[in-house]
Amino acid sequence: MHRSRIFPSALEKYEDLYDTEIEGKRQFKQQDREQSLQALMTVNLLKRLESSVHAFRLTLHNLKNRLEQALSSIAEYQARKSNDLLSIDIGTGYDDDAYDEGLDEPVNPNDWVGGKLKVHLDDMDILKWHTDLEADYAVVRRLIATISTVTPERDHKLQHLKKHLINKINNPINSGNQKVLIFTAFADTANYLYEHIAPELLHDFSLHTAKITGSENHTTIKSMVGSRKGYDMQGLLTLFSPKSKQKDDIFPDETREIDILIATDCISEGQNLQDCDYLINYDIHWNPVRIIQRFGRIDRIGSTNDQIQLVNYWPDISLDEYINLRERVENRMIIVDMASTGDDNVLSAKANDIAYRHEQLKRMQTEVLDLEDANTGVSITDLGLNDFRMDLLSYIEANPNLKRLPNGLHAVVPANDKLGLPAGVIFALKARELAQANGRTNHKTDAEKTNQLYPYYLIYIDNDGKVIADYTQAKHLLSLARQACRGQPEPILEVCKTFNKRTADGQDMSHYSLLLDLAIEAIKEVKADKDIDSLFSGMTTTALKNDINELNDFELIGFVVVEELTSNNTQHTSIASDL
Repeated sequence: MHRSRIFPSALEKYEDLYDTEIEGKRQFKQQDREQSLQALMTVNLLKRLESSVHAFRLTLHNLKNRLEQALSSIAEYQARKSNDLLSIDIGTGYDDDAYDEGLDEPVNPNDWVGGKLKVHLDDMDILKWHTDLEADYAVVRRLIATISTVTPERDHKLQHLKKHLINKINNPINSGNQKVLIFTAFADTANYLYEHIAPELLHDFSLHTAKITGSENHTTIKSMVGSRKGYDMQGLLTLFSPKSKQKDDIFPDETREIDILIATDCISEGQNLQDCDYLINYDIHWNPVRIIQRFGRIDRIGSTNDQIQLVNYWPDISLDEYINLRERVENRMIIVDMASTGDDNVLSAKANDIAYRHEQLKRMQTEVLDLEDANTGVSITDLGLNDFRMDLLSYIEANPNLKRLPNGLHAVVPANDKLGLPAGVIFALKARELAQANGRTNHKTDAEKTNQLYPYYLIYIDNDGKVIADYTQAKHLLSLARQACRGQPEPILEVCKTFNKRTADGQDMSHYSLLLDLAIEAIKEVKADKDIDSLFSGMTTTALKNDINELNDFELIGFVVVEELTSNNTQHTSIASDL
């Protein structure tokens, strides 16, 4: 009679390979990993339910399909093994060694299951695994049948959100502002909300809605004005927050706006959306810093709103008993508060005062922490310039040839005193000593502390030689440059004609050479003033470091000429006489 082989269990077979010793005290076994993974999958499944019934339904169907696939693989394996056994002539000439060698080779690649850790079906307790899969399959099917009755009309959370939006639209907290920003952690939930909210708001209130998930963006505004193509992510954000995103400069012919924006955390950082005054967290992220970042999109300097509102949808009490989301997030928020605003000075009695810590907790009940005000090692200036970096990256992506353009190019734009753009020139320079400095150290230089764009210098000087903005005002300078150039893909012929007439089609650039000399002198004066201030600041002085002596210390990257619409050749005589 045929002798069956006895295989070790999959866990025992891979035990030595995947077991980990923890601090020399005990072994963290593969079985421990499996149990941790089960707990994590349970919490993630319930987190999907907390987000939306639609996201939960999609996950259940995905589980159902995978269970059916696993059961099908087991059935095929068992049928194939049965056929192999029936084909063996157990009555004559049976060789145990030959048979054993044959079984060591997988008959079919489908007999391997698992992801990173592959296990052959021969090494598994097929009967027990099949029984467990059948039990899971029955549970999943019951859950799908149960939630099948929860249609959008009977989705209490969705209907509550609709009533909330309608109430906000009819009773804005700031006069005339109907904008609402809705955040969710899952793209499936964002798709679900957009599908069932956007058409109704457009029909009943003539308000446009947009959805941004990173990989898929839609809006009820069908296409760009004068074009068949739709708006990209930055275009949608511009229509949602037209003032902070300078919509009039980018889309001057577009009169429509987006009032309701549904988004995932792909826009929770680096976006100025302070035109909006109402933010809803449709589900709560595990990380409280992410919640702070979300609210930071509308709680920003430059907001014209008198009030702003944050609304959180916390999970149902019975569900929160399983995932413990609220307690985890609030406890982590306390830690963030302690780390960012607690006084850790050991010389201060307040640092060890329990009452002081209680006061910090009370603040959390009435205040919303702003990440940009927290001392977490993130530079506020870096966050302040992030919008310009995003614009630059988007422009380079759309115009890859930009990297191959030579230095020294210029553009001509019209002056506009109302926007703070008097006739003059904005120079972009680069300090030549950076190459040597980079070869010596990677530490932040003293120049970088006063110039956010170092080794690049921006300076705006008018036609009379007066400095409008120096290099220490990087954000203001970039804003002026953006106002002057953004949304102008084609040359403005009127100012180009004036510029060409003044410079003899670019052959006589003496006026701008004089302005460049004055700009270098202005940079030297500003640095000298900063050096003197550093002597009395109590910090490290910058005096006698990285001195700027002449034009050769810089490389001209480019410049923007801010030109009057009418030419006046006599307006520059004062510069020549002063020199």
